[in-house]
Amino acid sequence: MRILDFHTHAFPDAIAERAIAALIKSAHDGITSETNGTVSGLLEIMDRFGVEKSVVANIATKPAQSKNIVDWSLQVRTDRILPFGSVHPDTTDPIADVEQIQNAGLKGVKLHPFYQNFAADDPRMFPVYDAVAQAGLPLLFHAGYDIAFGDSDLAAPHRFVTVLKNFPKLHVVLAHFGGWNLYSEFLETLAGKSVTIDTSFTAGYCPDSTRDAILKKHDLNRIVFASDSPWGGLKNQIDYVAQMPLPDSIKERIFWHNAAEMLGEK
Repeated sequence: MRILDFHTHAFPDAIAERAIAALIKSAHDGITSETNGTVSGLLEIMDRFGVEKSVVANIATKPAQSKNIVDWSLQVRTDRILPFGSVHPDTTDPIADVEQIQNAGLKGVKLHPFYQNFAADDPRMFPVYDAVAQAGLPLLFHAGYDIAFGDSDLAAPHRFVTVLKNFPKLHVVLAHFGGWNLYSEFLETLAGKSVTIDTSFTAGYCPDSTRDAILKKHDLNRIVFASDSPWGGLKNQIDYVAQMPLPDSIKERIFWHNAAEMLGEK
């Protein structure tokens, strides 16, 4: 079965070790990293567990980093490594930043409310959302709580109701099965709506009964496999999806076809 991992992380070689150490320290939950944080480390575990392609979800934590991310993405992009760009909330020209991402041929944008300090439904983000919608790119959000930020609701599922209402043409992808540790809220507010969810960092957290209710209510063509590598264990996340109570034909769509069609991958 072909596998496209829609949500991974990697860093430039020069900062990877420091970045991974800082993220582990901030998590406060015994989390460990499965790789050394580099693209070569990501490729190593992809080969080990049979993953064909991976999206690398970059996050701009400063306005100037949007361009830096594009530059680095062009250095590491291959047929197997598919980096997403990112736009900082305080950018002075979101249209230019998104156009730079689009013109570079990157296939999506990643935003993280916690590391970029914004609420998902904050109107100051609307120019960014509009620019991404106009570019026709998928917008991958961290959704739900975050393991390093307690119970802050900056990315709670209910906030995305406003986003979807105001930007019906925006292809929203919510990481962590619609909302990490807020799965019931996703089920109640967004399941069944025109939003894609990824499966990253869900194994061991989402109760089976809630998972099954989401699978029953949500469009299965709008679920994509993702691991959040190097966190959570790639094989663990693959096994989690493989064991879902779904026909093999649907699992094939989740592991490959849904994401490949979205990104134009063959």
